[in-house]
Amino acid sequence: MIRFDNVVKRLGGRNVLDGVSFEVRKGEVLALAGPSGTGKSVTLKHIVGLMVPSSGRVFVDGAEVSAARGRGLEAVRGKIGYLFQGGALLGWLTVRENVELPLRERTSLPEREIARRAQEALEAVDLADAAEKYPSEISGGMTKRAGLARAIVRSADIILYDEPTSGLDPVTALAINRLVKRVNRRFGTTSVVVTHDIQQALMFADRVMLLKDGKVCAVDAPERFVASELPAVREFLAAQFISPGDWGKIRESAESLGLDGNGGVG
Repeated sequence: MIRFDNVVKRLGGRNVLDGVSFEVRKGEVLALAGPSGTGKSVTLKHIVGLMVPSSGRVFVDGAEVSAARGRGLEAVRGKIGYLFQGGALLGWLTVRENVELPLRERTSLPEREIARRAQEALEAVDLADAAEKYPSEISGGMTKRAGLARAIVRSADIILYDEPTSGLDPVTALAINRLVKRVNRRFGTTSVVVTHDIQQALMFADRVMLLKDGKVCAVDAPERFVASELPAVREFLAAQFISPGDWGKIRESAESLGLDGNGGVG
């Protein structure tokens, strides 16, 4: 579904991405983790064509997005929903109007169909009751959910999440991660989630990828990721007090909290 072939991105005199190659399978949730400044958000921007590699190629559903321009690029972007860190809602529009906006700007659907799809998206993220409120009237967690509703309203095949739980309390962060999993299973989306919360990522992701110094250090299923003997992985997990023997507890927590990185629905 998504493929990076030896991608290099040079910014400010350094390689933010340095020979990055990986694939994201159709329908999976890939958690993209790593230290700050290691190229996670830059990776997302390459998927949606907001950045172009200095060298290498990026493919989305068979199309080379790194070489796409004009209508070709718009066609690729039409398959992708993007949830920005802050939700990126327009303050002068209601929650419902924010969710409807992509349909108004990019489709010729009749008003009744726009309203139906927006309502379905709002219900999918448990936000129907706040539809007529403005962004200033809702919480940070609700803002993230509204951003997610807007990302899925066009029936996107791929959803990119840039730090969806950043700045949220643990309970609200858990609710957002449950939604990531629910949306993935309900709509069959392919999801790439940039996150610093490796503990929860191990619970909801199908695979975890670690970026460090612009390079891919590991890509593996959560159980194998936790058990990895690679120094970069061990250092990253140890910094969050996760040891190779913790997988059993993590798995139990995933089940009790309604998160399941291997196919369950939150």
